[in-house]
Amino acid sequence: MASLKELKGRINSVKSTQKITKAKQMVAAAKLRKAQAAAEAARPYATRLNAVMASLAGRVIGREGAPKLLAGTGKDQRHMLVVANSDKGLAGAFNSNIVRAALLKAKELRAEGKDVDFYLVGRKGRAPIRRAYPNNIAQMFDTTEVREPGYAEAERIVAELMEMFQAGKFDVAHLFYSTFKSALTQDPTRVQIIPVPAPEVADTSTAAVEYEPDEEEILAELLPRYLKTQVFGALLENQASEQGASMTAMDNATRNAGELIQKLTIQYNRSRQAAITTELIEIIAGAEAL
Repeated sequence: MASLKELKGRINSVKSTQKITKAKQMVAAAKLRKAQAAAEAARPYATRLNAVMASLAGRVIGREGAPKLLAGTGKDQRHMLVVANSDKGLAGAFNSNIVRAALLKAKELRAEGKDVDFYLVGRKGRAPIRRAYPNNIAQMFDTTEVREPGYAEAERIVAELMEMFQAGKFDVAHLFYSTFKSALTQDPTRVQIIPVPAPEVADTSTAAVEYEPDEEEILAELLPRYLKTQVFGALLENQASEQGASMTAMDNATRNAGELIQKLTIQYNRSRQAAITTELIEIIAGAEAL
């Protein structure tokens, strides 16, 4: 049985931990409001850009001279999995859920005989993926030098991916990130970004629309912007999801610390009462002996 001094030390240690988790919960809650607002503000632009892309892509699919980012390489053998994680922990299962989704997709592709490589964004997803696929890490993008990854980082990521695509290092690229729903819910999400998926619904508008310059030239300029928007939106969703997961995790840790403090306090009081009772018995026995 632990001594009174040891129990007192454990109680103080847990109280110190509880103060830290409470402080981190409050910081995450403050950051969540800003990150959630940024993620929600970016969604309408992405939605409208998707609609424009669908309208233009529906006109050029199958044509000669269609942009390679839209038409693809004509093959489906080499896949690049872009896994966007954070650089910090203490966010519950936020990072592990994204990594799990990416590893599951990699397993499915390998079972189909496809080649799989990884492009890793952020530090927290590196270790499990490197353990599972040590020879399939194509690139690692470091975000530790920036406070919060933003549009500049999205541009750099897309530039590297496009360079690798043009060099023939992969045929299809998938982006993995976490979509923010609420502080309690963050959904791991996978989207194909290269080649840009064809529109699910064809443009049935009967209006006669002429483009100047033609659709191919417009798409050649618009496709890189579309990719940057996709990656930037994923980074924003990740930031909001990370803060929401961190706030929830720290709240759970704070409550668990409180329960542990209560249990240790009860154990401490019982041990102290037993020690006092033992001392009284010894005093009484000594007095009777005299």
